[in-house]
Amino acid sequence: MLKKIFNPVLVFIAAGLLMQGCIKDHCTQTYSYFVPVYKTTEEVRANIKSNAPREMELTGKLYIRGNYIFLNEIDKGIHIIDNAIPTSPKNVAFIDIPGNMDMAVKGNTLYADAYTDLITLDITDPLNAKTTKIVENAFPFRQYYGTFYADNSKVIVDWLKRDTTVNRDCDNGGFFGIDFNKNEVLMYNDMLSLPNYSNNAGSSSSSKSVSPFGAGGSMARFAIAGNNLYSVTLNDLNVFEISAPQQPSFTNKVNIGWNIETIFPFQQKLFIGSTTGMYIYSISNGNNPVKESQFLHVQSCDPVIADEKYAYVTLRTGTTCNGTSNRLEILDITNINSPSLVKTYEMTNPHGLSKDGDLLFICDGANGLKVYNAADINNLKLVTTIEGIETYDVIAMNNIALVVTSDGLYQYLYADPNNIQLLSKIKVKQ
Repeated sequence: MLKKIFNPVLVFIAAGLLMQGCIKDHCTQTYSYFVPVYKTTEEVRANIKSNAPREMELTGKLYIRGNYIFLNEIDKGIHIIDNAIPTSPKNVAFIDIPGNMDMAVKGNTLYADAYTDLITLDITDPLNAKTTKIVENAFPFRQYYGTFYADNSKVIVDWLKRDTTVNRDCDNGGFFGIDFNKNEVLMYNDMLSLPNYSNNAGSSSSSKSVSPFGAGGSMARFAIAGNNLYSVTLNDLNVFEISAPQQPSFTNKVNIGWNIETIFPFQQKLFIGSTTGMYIYSISNGNNPVKESQFLHVQSCDPVIADEKYAYVTLRTGTTCNGTSNRLEILDITNINSPSLVKTYEMTNPHGLSKDGDLLFICDGANGLKVYNAADINNLKLVTTIEGIETYDVIAMNNIALVVTSDGLYQYLYADPNNIQLLSKIKVKQ
């Protein structure tokens, strides 16, 4: 049920752990505490629908369906953006879904997580989205760390921040002098620092490809193929039957390994990224995915996309994945049972990626959006770098690249790759 609330954005924003002063061997440090705001399960579920639009603050996963963009507001819900005119997108509604981080769309049905539950919404009219089914406990617990205990009879819908200054030993950088109590939490997660977001299903590899399921970014943990919805958790692949789209049913759980991160569907295959490698599963029998192969790499966060011949994997440092490398790996998957590394390219801090024809788009964190000509994977040619934006994920299709950044949602026209033009941007709340 929704009331089983665990591990939202695990936020240990120790607010920079700012040292305020030091006299002899006595120092002070300021920390940010977060106090949960609760509502009842009934109140929360009654409000999972299209409500008035709200400003973006901390955006995450991205999904496109027709003229609409669905953009996750981490742990809060989903922005609905009318993109019929890409030069003038309109933020038209917000679906309040506490605990939401992922989504996928099939036809007029949107699937989203709400902490441990799977929410199904009818979006025939996106401005009047309505819940049609809730699959309770669809996902393993998302768990807080430390000594915080949530009130399991209610749902956390927000957090109130407050700062406190404590004394500590100057020679010890640990958390001394902190009085934790069960109603407050000092949380940690790289998800609030946009370059280090963890995890929606990969984007189309060609603008000529038309999918009835829409397209998601490469940081996805939800994917739709045929009559199935697939979702990856830390170590499992969950399978839902959606032949009746608005009435999904759980059918299978497949253990994959550990530290699973992303999922990308392509031609009856699922390409699954983990901190230690890429797994390939056949979904010829949609309800029973079968492992075909895997490729291991050094430990790192691992978004992945694929086309007919190659898989493209980005690895990065500076996250809870404990990675030590920042690079793009290109794998030959023509022999699906034995993927092999073809070429490695060094990057700064790569995140999401997308491919349209011969153009490869890579979000390189604070180094902006990089666009490559990938006609020859052994000799990628950098076409351009769009600087001045801190990038997280990208979907490139139909000559428009949608880019999620630390300060909002940008759209670029790349009909002429040598002259990429900014079409529009929606900025986050300052």
